[in-house]
Amino acid sequence: MKSFTMKTDELKHPGLPKLGFELERDENGRLYIKRFRELFSPLKIDVAAVEALSALRVAGRHLHLLQERWADKRGLSEGRLGVLFRLYRCGDMPLGDLADDLDYTPRNITGLVDHLERDGLVERVPDPADRRSVRARLTATGRERIDGIWKEGLEHQFDLVEGLSKDDLAQLRHLCLLLVENARKELGK
Repeated sequence: MKSFTMKTDELKHPGLPKLGFELERDENGRLYIKRFRELFSPLKIDVAAVEALSALRVAGRHLHLLQERWADKRGLSEGRLGVLFRLYRCGDMPLGDLADDLDYTPRNITGLVDHLERDGLVERVPDPADRRSVRARLTATGRERIDGIWKEGLEHQFDLVEGLSKDDLAQLRHLCLLLVENARKELGK
């Protein structure tokens, strides 16, 4: 088995946790977290599900940190960048729809739009179809700002999945969304 140490602080980002862990490969060449296996080994039980979900949490955390770092270099947060990208691709939209599309709470969207509005990147406009609703719209400055970075953001996504085939990506997508479906069922209980 091949072993290597991945220390998250080696990514040179001050916001990363100071945790380190070793990754090893099993007999099939698949990665696992060595310390996790060591902790559960004495129990003599199948921890494949717990191990997979733990790996997903670690991956999610690292992806979030990478997105934050990428956005921060552009003077934005991950959330603000998400709002700008969505408005750029979809046009102006009600704040509630924006929250739904980005999987944020209405309160979070309000805060993000407040900051973007204060920075002159987004404006609130009345919804012509519903007088009770307010829409978010990119300003000319916001459009110029996002226009300059959206392609780079897309390329950034490709960098993160380097080494994965289209089939791997389809399987990853499927498995993640299957977990989402199962979590929704559990939340509905």
